[in-house]
Amino acid sequence: MAEVLVQPPLLEVLRGKRQSVPPVWMMRQAGRYLPEYREIRAKAGGFLDLCFTPELAAEVTLQPVRRFGFDAAILFSDILVIPHALGRAVSFVAGEGPKLEPLTDPAGVDALPHAVDQEILAPVYAAIRLVKASLAPEVALLGFCGAPWTVATYIIAGQGTADQAPARLFAYRHPEAFSRLIDRLSDASIAYLVRQFEAGVDAVQLFDTWAGVLPPEEFARWCIAPAARIVTELRRQVPRARIIGFPRGAGALYKNYLEEVAVDAIGLDWTIDKTFARKNLQSRVPVQGNLDPLALLAGGSVLDQGIDAVLKSFADGPFIFNLGHGILPETPIAHVERMLARVRRVG
Repeated sequence: MAEVLVQPPLLEVLRGKRQSVPPVWMMRQAGRYLPEYREIRAKAGGFLDLCFTPELAAEVTLQPVRRFGFDAAILFSDILVIPHALGRAVSFVAGEGPKLEPLTDPAGVDALPHAVDQEILAPVYAAIRLVKASLAPEVALLGFCGAPWTVATYIIAGQGTADQAPARLFAYRHPEAFSRLIDRLSDASIAYLVRQFEAGVDAVQLFDTWAGVLPPEEFARWCIAPAARIVTELRRQVPRARIIGFPRGAGALYKNYLEEVAVDAIGLDWTIDKTFARKNLQSRVPVQGNLDPLALLAGGSVLDQGIDAVLKSFADGPFIFNLGHGILPETPIAHVERMLARVRRVG
């Protein structure tokens, strides 16, 4: 009798097939809310040391899957490994977040190399191979990268800001130079994601964390256009590539994104109207989301109501249960356990 291959439920959803119990994972599911992560983090030294030590990065990727039985592992890394591999100094300061040398003028754009240094990124691919070898066949392995607009906001400002005004101003004042920066980051993202698939990921997510700060015309230029190019070229090189888009904060512009970017699923943040999303987005592709991370932190009846609202809105179609953004570091483990129990009782 021929062997029956087990397909991860998450990949079945990405093929458009509804699951009676929706697959579950969480953005930033490997992180500071887990004591086992904090123990590894203390041993690793700097944050990038953890990202670029394959054995440690693989271990923290697997930790939440072991503890909770999530339906997907997501590679432990950071969106800023791309500028790091393009020669920009990146550091992570405790309590302050990432720091880069700001890029302040068009000459700085033109000084960037035209391709990422794949030797710098090689430990990431090694970590993927280690994780893939350790996962059960029913658990999907997700890779990711930051979308060009979001990565550019950090490169321009040298840090995260409340409204990403430095990058927005740079784009208004130097549109040709900013376009070259976006093109360079798009090329880097494509090369990086291709290598992730070659190393063994089953699907990837394109994080555009700061998409929501742009007006419609700029959103079309700096978020939609590069995402569409990345998806098209990635599929040309990896025809089987499964891709989740996540233009956080896009609101009604989520619909515009889906009309132009041929992703397999769309990640929803917690602010989007669920009726709008069901009618305009889930009618086109599977959706992923969108529990408010603060509801998970709050716990109790607020958490239960939030979970039920998400399930009521989306569980009748192809759907992946997730948060609307990353889990907060102070989230109690018991709340995650409660969330999983409530989601998985649905049949």
